[in-house]
Amino acid sequence: MNSFLGKIIRNMDWALVGAIFLISLAGLFTMNSFVGENYFFERQVVWVTIGFIVLFLCSVIDWRFLKRTDVTTLLFVGANLLLLFLFVSGYAAKGAQSWFRFGTFSFQPSDFVKIFLILILAKYFSLRHIEIAHIRHILLSGFYTLIPFVLVFLQPDFGSAIIIFLIWFGMIVLAGVSKKHLTIVFLVGALAITFLWSFGLAGYQKERIVTFLHPLADLRGAGYNAYQSTIAVGSGELFGKGVGYGTQSRLNFLPEYETDFIFAAFAEEWGFIGVLILFGLFGIIMWRILSNSFLGASNFEMLFGLGLALYLMSHFIVHVGMNIGLLPVTGTTLPFMSYGGSHFLAESVGIGILMGMRRYRRNVHPTVADQEVVGMHRWCEH
Repeated sequence: MNSFLGKIIRNMDWALVGAIFLISLAGLFTMNSFVGENYFFERQVVWVTIGFIVLFLCSVIDWRFLKRTDVTTLLFVGANLLLLFLFVSGYAAKGAQSWFRFGTFSFQPSDFVKIFLILILAKYFSLRHIEIAHIRHILLSGFYTLIPFVLVFLQPDFGSAIIIFLIWFGMIVLAGVSKKHLTIVFLVGALAITFLWSFGLAGYQKERIVTFLHPLADLRGAGYNAYQSTIAVGSGELFGKGVGYGTQSRLNFLPEYETDFIFAAFAEEWGFIGVLILFGLFGIIMWRILSNSFLGASNFEMLFGLGLALYLMSHFIVHVGMNIGLLPVTGTTLPFMSYGGSHFLAESVGIGILMGMRRYRRNVHPTVADQEVVGMHRWCEH
């Protein structure tokens, strides 16, 4: 038992874990009503507890078996089969058939698909980093990504589909794709967006985008959530209204404030100072993930860490952007803070795998690590 605890203590990046804990604590404070029933708060306490246990357990596993092609392929295929099975036995919530229900608990497989996508892309690019400039590797990795993207998009879960695309796009850029081929990707993406707008997007999804461009056009309808969210953020001013005193969220002017709009609810109660602290905590998470990534034993570990950073940062940017009216409302959660067990467990697994990879990382002097970061940046430019 002492040996097991010793492994956890030695493997853990406590600055990273501490920042995650404080963010999850801020989420619990925001969703706690402090009076009457606390459905979301009580259930999220359970999920946060389970999530940290999973993180600690994952940190003691030797994850080098993930370098085997058959293992990563099996995980990726299994995850996509779950997405496919949703169309048979999943149930709909918020207009998307994205969930499996087990009694009082629900499970959203798209959260774990993102982790498995990072793994298979890290595996693919780690074997081909020298010849990555060849366009066939962009096309093949794009095909891998297209499978979960389409399955998630058809649910329809537009927010998760965007995150899946951003993970792939970020990883091909970091893997060293040429600028010429990057331009081609942009052109293909523009054509895909045009096609999706004409034939793929549901009516309510088009409405969200139009509302983003003209938020005051329909305040009682499609633009209501975005408008109330911006009011909540602005009303927090410098120091906020105080924990439990946010009128937009507590009086139900701001719907889904425990999940889709938790940043707006937090900003209203904690103000600009609280938002700066929250951004600082997410900055610590990104810094520690990248620092651990560049000490990876091989390109696979490094690319997995970079993919994990892209995954969390994409969620952060999209969530905050839609809460302050800069991006369309897509139902994207804020990592470690929004209510929900599926996304918290997936994020915990991702961090736990990264911590497990610390067991066999390279031991180099910090200045050498800094030089490798610069070298990686130059490599990406070429």
